This record gives sequence, C-alpha cells and structure tokens, in this order.
Amino acid sequence: MHAWPASEVPALPGQGRDLRIHDTATGGLVTLQPGPVARIYVCGITPYDATHMGHAATYNAFDLVQRVWLDTKRQVHYVQNVTDVDDPLLERAERDGVDWVALAEKETALFREDMTALRMLPPREYIGAVEAIPGIVPLVERLRDLGAAYELEGDVYFSVESDPHFGSVSHLDAAAMRLLSAERGGDPDRPGKKNPVDPMLWMAAREGEPSWDGASLGPGRPGWHIECVAIALDHLGMGFDVQGGGSDLAFPHHEMGASHAQVLTGEFPMAKAYVHAGMVALHGEKMSKSKGNLVFVSQVRRDGVDPAAIRLALLAHHYRADWEWTDQVLQDAVDRLTHWRAAVSRPDGPSADALVEEIRDALSHDLDAPAALAAVDRWAERQESEGGTDTGAPGLVTRAVDALLGVAL
Repeated sequence: MHAWPASEVPALPGQGRDLRIHDTATGGLVTLQPGPVARIYVCGITPYDATHMGHAATYNAFDLVQRVWLDTKRQVHYVQNVTDVDDPLLERAERDGVDWVALAEKETALFREDMTALRMLPPREYIGAVEAIPGIVPLVERLRDLGAAYELEGDVYFSVESDPHFGSVSHLDAAAMRLLSAERGGDPDRPGKKNPVDPMLWMAAREGEPSWDGASLGPGRPGWHIECVAIALDHLGMGFDVQGGGSDLAFPHHEMGASHAQVLTGEFPMAKAYVHAGMVALHGEKMSKSKGNLVFVSQVRRDGVDPAAIRLALLAHHYRADWEWTDQVLQDAVDRLTHWRAAVSRPDGPSADALVEEIRDALSHDLDAPAALAAVDRWAERQESEGGTDTGAPGLVTRAVDALLGVAL
C-alpha cells in the first residue's frame, strides 16, 4: 500500500531541541533522545469514514513530533497502518450495500488526499492489515506455542496474564479495563475466556465474511491489536521511540499491543514513550462515527477553506487537550492565516532569529503548538505596528512556519 507525497521541509539555521513529551506509561514528561534515526509508529484509520477533525488532530500531533526530530538533523522512520478489514468496515459496507474492499480503497484514497492537503509528512511504510496477514499468522502461532494464547470455539485469544508487565501502559484497574473493553471492540462477557479482557488474536472464519489462510490456526482473520504489533516489529523492532495515537487507544489497543510484543520478544518495553492526543468534540460530544457527529476535512476543503487554515485550527489547541470544533475556531484560524500572510508579504521586517528559537522551545516542551502560534502572532503584530529593516526576516518566518508547524504561507 502506498502513502501520500511528501511536502518539502525547509532547512533552518541552527538546530532544534530534543523533545520532552508526555508519556502515558509513566504519567509524566520524558526526554526523547533517539539515535540518528528516530522511530515512530502511529495507528492508522479503519477506512469506513475518512477523515474527520479528530483524526486530523491526532495525525497533526505526530506530524509535529516528526518535524521536531527533523529539526534536530535526525532522520525519521515513521510507520502507519490501515485497518482495512475489521467489523466496523464490514458492517458499514453491508449497511450501504457496497463491497467492503471498494469501500476501504475509496476511504483510504480520500484520507491520502486530506493528509496531502494538510501537509502531513507521510510514513515511510504504510501497511494495510490485509497485506500484513502473512506476518501476523506466525506471531499468533508463536504466542500459542509459548502458552500465551488459547483457543475458544475456533477463535484464538491472548492471555493477558502471560505478560508480567500487563497494565503498565494505561494503569487501569480491572473494572475500568472491563468497561473500556466492552466499549472499544472487546468481548468481556463471552463465556469461556480466562480473563474477561483477553483480546482476540485470530477470529475463525464466519459465514459471509472474508477470511484468509491461517496455517495451523485455520481460516480466519486477525484481531485488531496483533495487526499493529506485526507491522511495528517487522519495520521498527522493539524499543522504538514513540507509539502514538488518540487517547482512546491507550486501552485496550496500546496496552494489548505492548503485551503481545513483550511476550513475543521477551523484551520490555515495546516503545520508549506512549503518546496520546486528545479528543475533538462537536456539540458537546466526542466526534465519533457511532454518534454521527463528524466534521470531515474533505467537506471543509470543498467549502473553500484553505487547508492551511484547517491546520492552524488544529494547532491552536494543545495536542493532549480535549476540545470542541466550532465555527469560531475555524474563523479564528482563517483570520490568523490572513494576518500572517500579510506580515510575510512585506519586503522586510523585524528580525526573526529569536522567533525561530521561540517556536523551537515551545514545540520541544511537549509540543506546545499554541505557544508557538502566539510567538508568530507577536512577530506579525510587530511587523504591522513597527515594521523593520531585516530583508531576510519575512522569508525566515515563512520557512520556519512551514518547517516546524507545517503551515504554508
């Protein structure tokens, strides 16, 4: 599966800072000091409805992570999956009377278009669950051989008790885990499971649903968590720098994935930091497909809004914050974009060297994009009220905003 084209990231004078970022597993800020190649895995979409503002906010956060690393003169090895076979996708295809493969391809193509328009840097590997199945089956077989998996009516489950580190990502108690498992794709009430929150590794073939050869597992399809584990281990290995996604993925998805990988390899932890973006709401409720309260990037673009303004609307909120999408949020972003473009359109202006360092400082401290925007606002206000004689300043601001914030002026 192919990703989307990369926009050029301008080079800036000097060098960026190492990133301090909030790690869900430790509950505090950690300083990331990758090697020459920083490694990041971000969980991708289930393509039955792409791309709402909640998606965009999440991918914007991890785009900033990449940009901070690139500014430190590191390379970035970014991997993202597409869950192109799963119950929600099959249910939507049946509801709409369309082929599930065609639906997945259509929505994935739209997602690529949205990511391109928003100038999100693409992953080096963009892997669908279906194409990963040949690598998933041996992992499930190995977990079974290690005694970490068991069969129940043809389905294969992972035993969470096989991992002594289980719970170290989310730190939830058993009751909270059971509740979230039921809400987020698990089946805690199924009789016969060793632990109610044990996740499925391999679903035996169901009549009328797609299935693949599972070798000794029999025909079927993979569970959700083992999909990402297989892709991450194959392309990044253990101990990669950041596992990223929305805050609703901390449990069960990232918790379960970490346990799968740790049992498979005997190493801990799967990732050095588990980083989670907040949720975006509309009319007081989290945007979700089940509620139908979605604002789609593609629709806002079709309404004539500059993608740079959409990106500024996302950047105006700290990545870990839960916030609400409103018409005013978008209008404020449009106004900010207009102001910034007017400021950099002049032939000279106030020196921007300090501004570049302010943006770097803000982003290196837990991706504080709102502080970075405020710094650019102050420079633009000075340009409007005082002007300046530095002929290189407008160009430097333009390059810095592009390189570090992904906004094209």
